[in-house]
Amino acid sequence: MGHHHDHHTHGTVDTINRALVLGIVLNVFFVIVEIIAGVWYDSLALLSDAGHNLSDVLALLMALIAFKLLAIAPSERYTYGYRKTTILAALTNAILLLIAIGIILWESIERIQHPVEVAGSTTALVAGIGIAVNGFTAWLFVSDKDKDLNLKGAYLHMLADTLVSAGVVISGGLIWLTAWYWIDTVMSWIIVAVIFGSTWRLLKDSILLSLDGVPSDIELSEVIAILQAPPQVQGAHHVHVWGLSTSENALTAHLVVAADCTFQAMSHLKKEIKHELIHNGIQHATLEIEREGESCSDTVCTIVQQGVDAHAHHHH
Repeated sequence: MGHHHDHHTHGTVDTINRALVLGIVLNVFFVIVEIIAGVWYDSLALLSDAGHNLSDVLALLMALIAFKLLAIAPSERYTYGYRKTTILAALTNAILLLIAIGIILWESIERIQHPVEVAGSTTALVAGIGIAVNGFTAWLFVSDKDKDLNLKGAYLHMLADTLVSAGVVISGGLIWLTAWYWIDTVMSWIIVAVIFGSTWRLLKDSILLSLDGVPSDIELSEVIAILQAPPQVQGAHHVHVWGLSTSENALTAHLVVAADCTFQAMSHLKKEIKHELIHNGIQHATLEIEREGESCSDTVCTIVQQGVDAHAHHHH
């Protein structure tokens, strides 16, 4: 069972690595083209877009490095391997996106005070290439974007860029027709609003995982229901669920079973519950089993438990 699961993730990791590498190569190439064109035509729009695309290359690189680190085996010092780096990368990614938004807004305020003549046709042409490159890169991540926060981050960066490029093409065309240079600025605001909407979720999810919160796609009440489903289980407490990485979750819980429950029955029970949990997105479960009547072995624990009971009683 565990082996089969690992095999499956390995297949996806290969395709994800390929997608990330391809995305990085395409985008680096595009950044070089934009810088050359921007310098040649003296276009601030193209140069700032090149800077923006460079931040995407960084985002993709971070996701790639995080995935590589994910494959590193646990060591004596890092018993979980480097899985958590994927969460840190997602958080950094969200922060990078927010910085990019800040820069775009800052530029746009500059623009309003000092309108710039924008070479509509050139900008539109290069941005057209941008739509193709970014759109294609975003498409590489569509199928996996909900499996992992870093892929979602990469996808959002690319989608945001596709929108930026599309915005530049549209405003380039409109400016060429009307000579209203302010269109450029308004377009950048619309783009910022779109990027912000998607970044907010990424930021929230990555902060949640950084603080060992219950991952957003898991309902604690449903997990507790799974733990308490078998007839032998009389209750579950000290239930903790957190993300080990952006794609794997862990759980620890204490289960109370009937006093006459045999060791064999307990081990069967654990197997059964762990199997259920895997189907519900929790790959690493550690279950502690207590017989009814023996509260958590330690006196400290009983005091805590009494405190909890008193607290619960107080609330009723």
